[in-house]
Amino acid sequence: MGFIRYRCFGCAALLLLLAGCDPSHSPRSTAGQQPQSTAPALPAAPQTPEPALPTQQTLHQRRVQLLIDEVEKAYAQGDADYRKGRLPEAKIQFDRAVDLMLTSGIDIKSDPQLQDEFDRIVDQVNALEMEALKLGNGFAPKVEPSPADVATDVTFEVDPTIVARAKTELATTKSDLPLVVNDYVATFIKFFAYSQRGHNTLLHSFQRAGRYKAMIQRVMGEEGVPQDLIYLAVAESSFQPRALNAGSGAGGMWQFMPYGNYGLVRNGYVDERFDPEKSTRSYARYMKYLYNQLGDWYLAMAAYDWGAGNVQRAVQKTGYADFWELYKRNNLPGETKNYVPEILAAIIIANHPTQYGFDDVTLDPPVLTDTVTINYAADLRLVSDLVNAPVDELVALNPSLLRMTTPPDNAFDLHLPAGTASLFQQRIAGIPEIKRVSWRYHRVTADDTLASVARAYHVTVADLAAANQLQEDQSVAGLEALVVPVVPVAAPSTHTLLYTTRRGDTLVSIADRFGVSLDQLRRWNRIPSGIKVESGRRLHVAESASVQRTSGRHRRGSASASGAKTHDSSAAKGSAHSSASRKNSEASTPAKDAAHKPATAAAAKKSHAASASSKHSAHHKGSATKQK
Repeated sequence: MGFIRYRCFGCAALLLLLAGCDPSHSPRSTAGQQPQSTAPALPAAPQTPEPALPTQQTLHQRRVQLLIDEVEKAYAQGDADYRKGRLPEAKIQFDRAVDLMLTSGIDIKSDPQLQDEFDRIVDQVNALEMEALKLGNGFAPKVEPSPADVATDVTFEVDPTIVARAKTELATTKSDLPLVVNDYVATFIKFFAYSQRGHNTLLHSFQRAGRYKAMIQRVMGEEGVPQDLIYLAVAESSFQPRALNAGSGAGGMWQFMPYGNYGLVRNGYVDERFDPEKSTRSYARYMKYLYNQLGDWYLAMAAYDWGAGNVQRAVQKTGYADFWELYKRNNLPGETKNYVPEILAAIIIANHPTQYGFDDVTLDPPVLTDTVTINYAADLRLVSDLVNAPVDELVALNPSLLRMTTPPDNAFDLHLPAGTASLFQQRIAGIPEIKRVSWRYHRVTADDTLASVARAYHVTVADLAAANQLQEDQSVAGLEALVVPVVPVAAPSTHTLLYTTRRGDTLVSIADRFGVSLDQLRRWNRIPSGIKVESGRRLHVAESASVQRTSGRHRRGSASASGAKTHDSSAAKGSAHSSASRKNSEASTPAKDAAHKPATAAAAKKSHAASASSKHSAHHKGSATKQK
């Protein structure tokens, strides 16, 4: 028994000894001894999982996040501009932030993350706009007045120093118009050169002229009229091609009236008064016609402002075919009295900018475009897709276009961003001509599928595949773009000018429904920015105007007397009637050097005859309210 106990005790001791050698427990080293090292355990080899293929949901989330990043970047830039007081620049960035989401091809309402981002951005922009409205005009830029507008209250205080200086500089002034300096002209030189309001307004007009100066000079040369006639645009519109007189309806850079035949097309699709080049050509031809009728450039300028018939009657009444004589005898309305001197002042200052404090003029860069002439209807949204340019840029390049669609069956000069004509022709060739009013062009991205593109444009996968000669289950990887067979939306009739908004409407959805641009819808309804609209509001959705409205100066006289801008373009275009009129004019034209001399009997007779037909040849404005 004792032996058994001893053995059990020994076994237990041995187990305890072995337990002390467990490599997981480092034994304490005794003094003077190194601990016994043990081989470390090898770590288990990591299990490399098989890479999971991205799901459609993952790709969608990635696309949404990239879109939100771009939106945030645009909004941050707009906010920075807003804080610096650069409201027009801020508006551009805010609009871009919203447009990125609206044109992304992603259904905003079906994605909670994107819907939250959309609502947040819109709310923040609207809050900033309300803040800006309390301080002024919101994000909308103020309408730029012309120098003629701000000069209406000029007091005629003669400054002998300015008169003497201007006369000295006149000797070195190069102009193809007969220039004169007198007290009246010197007064406007003083106003434009030495008053802050006059200086700034003329400065902005000179700067804006850079956009169109080369084109205007070319057209003037081709039509054989003096180059310095360009400065009538200073008084008329300050070189703003979309300028519109809200009172008289005169429009465009040269302020032609909306009625009368002066060689410019006007219909439900196009108003060429707002086409910078075509209206300039009509202006040059009309000025040549007036000069041939009156034989004097100053009288021709006065007739452009007041109406040829009115000027002819003033000549007949006084017997003087001289502008300054009519001025002194008060046979001209106040506005026309100022019209010629302020243009002469602008010409003299433009020829001597440094002497009059305009050495800081930096011309705006010229508007450069590619122009393609088409004779089919094409939606500007499709054109935007094809040339990768914003719709608003295309609207700005084509100010004569009244709708989002070019006219069908008639030739139209479509202006595109410079360098994109070939790309446009190449890409639009793949879209059937009759489908160019509704179909779209979608550039394929990495995560696109036929189903996602079809969903974004609200078309069926079958129709999308058929339009691109693909199978419904075929991948779009490797394709540059898809044509999208969007079903055309019925355009409003000419009588459908108003739409009553409903719950859930936005300016974007309404613009898309009626085939107009967001910019047009805002302008027609005087909505400076934003896309929200309250339910029950009546909006103009088909107004035939794509112009900015301006303030107006009242014009004296009567429309019936002057013909109110109903110039007969047959004269300007060289018809047989025009030729006969010019021959008569040349036979009995008042001498150009007839200053301070009575008009000849032949001139007075011609004046009487012309008065009877003035309603066919009076200038675009006549006696109606003048632009701006």
